[in-house]
Amino acid sequence: MNRDFARQQMVQQQVRAWDVLDLNILDVLMQVPREQFVPSGFESLAFADTDIPIGHGQLMMTPTLEGRVLQALALQKSDDVLEIGTGTGFLTACLARLSNSVTSVDLYEDFLQSASANLETIGANNVEILSMDAMRQLPDGQFDAIAVTGSIQNFDPRFVAALKPGGRVFVIVGTAPVMDARVVYRTGDNNWRTDSLFETEVAPLVNGTLAPQFSF
Repeated sequence: MNRDFARQQMVQQQVRAWDVLDLNILDVLMQVPREQFVPSGFESLAFADTDIPIGHGQLMMTPTLEGRVLQALALQKSDDVLEIGTGTGFLTACLARLSNSVTSVDLYEDFLQSASANLETIGANNVEILSMDAMRQLPDGQFDAIAVTGSIQNFDPRFVAALKPGGRVFVIVGTAPVMDARVVYRTGDNNWRTDSLFETEVAPLVNGTLAPQFSF
């Protein structure tokens, strides 16, 4: 497989074709070696527009969806980002290239270990990885942007509370087969605005069907 050609086809024929037009994002998807982040044995699918199983019933997002997540967050180099669900670390690496810092949390220790190794390999030194169930606890502090990489049954207002004023969260809400991808903006101390982007279906976060434990 000619990896450079396959990567270019992924970006131009898949991601760009699904209305991801931000040149910074397309450049990042060209630069971050996706083949280094897929599980062993799945290298041939690294640039295909398909979900890749990564263990524990979880799936690596498709390149097109990853592109839409990055575009929806409209990151600035000064932004501090929270990622819910580290997985293999590929989206983490892309977020890190586009922002000031990334805090990424996941439940599974083997994901955290492999993602840390992957990120170290490409020199992503502005990432902190934490073992945490985000449906029960979030890291201290507030963030400019939050990327939730699995679906949740109902929107959890704790994500808005974890945003700085003017911050935004990408999240996929609903139940299979049709879920709503949306960006939620924090517009005030106790207010938010939601923009619905597109319909999709992704695997739920572990405990993503729990009722929100926080009243905002």
